[in-house]
Amino acid sequence: MKVLTVGDIVGKTGLEKLKETLPKVIEENNIDFVIVNGENAADGMGITEKMYKELLNLNVDVVTMGNHTWGKKEIFNFINDKHIIRPANYSSNNPGKGYDIYECKNKQIAVINLIGRTTMQVLSENPFIVAKDIINEIKDAVDIIIIDFHAEATAEKIALGYYLDGDITILFGTHTHVQTADEEILEKGTAYITDIGMTGPKKSVIGMDVDVSIKRFETSLPEKYKVAEGKGKFNSCMFEIDEQTNKVIKIERINR
Repeated sequence: MKVLTVGDIVGKTGLEKLKETLPKVIEENNIDFVIVNGENAADGMGITEKMYKELLNLNVDVVTMGNHTWGKKEIFNFINDKHIIRPANYSSNNPGKGYDIYECKNKQIAVINLIGRTTMQVLSENPFIVAKDIINEIKDAVDIIIIDFHAEATAEKIALGYYLDGDITILFGTHTHVQTADEEILEKGTAYITDIGMTGPKKSVIGMDVDVSIKRFETSLPEKYKVAEGKGKFNSCMFEIDEQTNKVIKIERINR
């Protein structure tokens, strides 16, 4: 089985690049299951219902979110849909769900979304404890467990990888929009990468307009961010899973 995880979709450029690239990548690599982080799809903040439906039409199985989950009010119209999840360590009274279970090739696949706490400026529960609680609850009912950890701090992501090594199948990071080259299979069998990157404007500062970003750093004035335009790039990571052991046997970053 091959699972493709696609880095944060940023703005119109990111969505158009996804439409152009994802079908080709699925066909060329015989992808079975697709997870896309969509929390920046709508002008860099949130996702609209139209965009969500466009992702599903591209054969995306799960849309994960992050710190901009509530960026567009209309998300409340579809946040309870089967194919979208928000961070599980948000307050328990938040709408939506932090994980769900999907079937693919006669396998039960749990996908969990978590948000980090280091410099994220989001009040959330402890992702380490929440992850363990969910895993203990579902481990006997699923074959594969995948986590999208939407976090800023590299150290927090790496620590969670080791903390859950052997308990889950895959942990991939999102949020920083810069793909890391540290993909590996940890000693107890969990596949790990710190960040899978961004699908969005190539000439940008993590998706934002270059000139505006430079002005913010140069002057320290609160210049309003705007999403960059122009040519797009596609960042993703593919995990090949042995269907006998349910363990990852190969990790490959696929970029266009």
